Amino acid sequence: MVSIDQFDFFEKRVLIRVDYNVPLNEGLEIEDDTRIKASIPSIDKVLDGGGSVVLMSHLGRPKNGYEKKFSLRPVQKHLAELLNRDVEFSEECVGEDVVLKTQQLLPGRILLLENLRFHQGETSGDVSFSEELSKLGDVYINDAFGTSHRAHASTSIITRFFPGSKLFGVLLQGEIDNIESIMHSAKHPFTAILGGAKVAGKVEIIKQLLNKIDNLIVGGGMAFTFIKARGGSVGSSLVDDSLIELAGQLIELADEKSVHLHLPTDSIIADNFSNDATIRSAKIDEIPDGWTGLDIGPETQTIFADVIRSSRSILWNGPMGVFEMSNFEAGTKNIAFAIVDATSNGAFSLVGGGDSVSAINKLGLSEKVSYVSTGGGALLEYIEGKELPGIKAILN
Repeated sequence: MVSIDQFDFFEKRVLIRVDYNVPLNEGLEIEDDTRIKASIPSIDKVLDGGGSVVLMSHLGRPKNGYEKKFSLRPVQKHLAELLNRDVEFSEECVGEDVVLKTQQLLPGRILLLENLRFHQGETSGDVSFSEELSKLGDVYINDAFGTSHRAHASTSIITRFFPGSKLFGVLLQGEIDNIESIMHSAKHPFTAILGGAKVAGKVEIIKQLLNKIDNLIVGGGMAFTFIKARGGSVGSSLVDDSLIELAGQLIELADEKSVHLHLPTDSIIADNFSNDATIRSAKIDEIPDGWTGLDIGPETQTIFADVIRSSRSILWNGPMGVFEMSNFEAGTKNIAFAIVDATSNGAFSLVGGGDSVSAINKLGLSEKVSYVSTGGGALLEYIEGKELPGIKAILN
């Protein structure tokens, strides 16, 4: 496979699958442009090489065709501002009119297509829809790591129409290189930090990580399932009762593999799910009925931070609490700053998953960690050892 650095883009139409699935507010303004900014290096590579760029992406989960709230129009405007150049827009992503637009696109020009998911053929992996998309470029680049775990038309099926002209983008290659590095060449002590709401979906990742790491820190809502598995009382905190037995097995497995499992010792609890709730701290296994744990407590913050600062490799996926609310952001904030401290002392740190990335960005720390992944589910599946269809399709 030829790399993007070696490919000749001169006078070629380059169809790039990007991930512009970005959060929009009610005014359809972009709240976090991390993924848009991350696509710019690949766009620049093509333009600098004398080619034209055709961008395609999805946004949200539209159900039946066009929905204004899922249009990529706001992205067009924002991308043009970031690039300081015109970005043309197509109201459709397939059809004769779009093909003509791409054929008339001069080198150095950019065309953004409307949301791929306005067509059901995108998520179903329809071959004919993939073929229609393939008519829009002479070269195909996948630069959408966040959707590479799906066998969709634009990420996987389309590659069969570009034999010899399918590439990884700068972003996607960077994701692969950095995840491979931390999973196979990590320096020790290696600490994985897992948070977020649920244990479900992370069981196999934990099993995989236990073969590689020295420390496993578990916080966020998922910690309460582990605490309950150890016989603790967690009040009204989030618990997946169907996974309590499995959580107990994971605790035993960590011990068997000599991995230090760090669970919270205390929690910031509230009498309802609100930033205005009555709050106090409690031991993690002695939370009263009617109270809910919404953040790790101060003792836990200190313990976790000490482990992180002594690490040489760090993987973080998932916040420590409901960091969107100011009264429950301290745990996530302290973890983030501990990771920054470790990174400044020479550790390699990889942060991934939507909420973790949002937290790092909110705190203005994205430039102070080693790598910020744009993938959520894709990152977890890659760590789990699954073969991602979007990556496999480029390599085959």
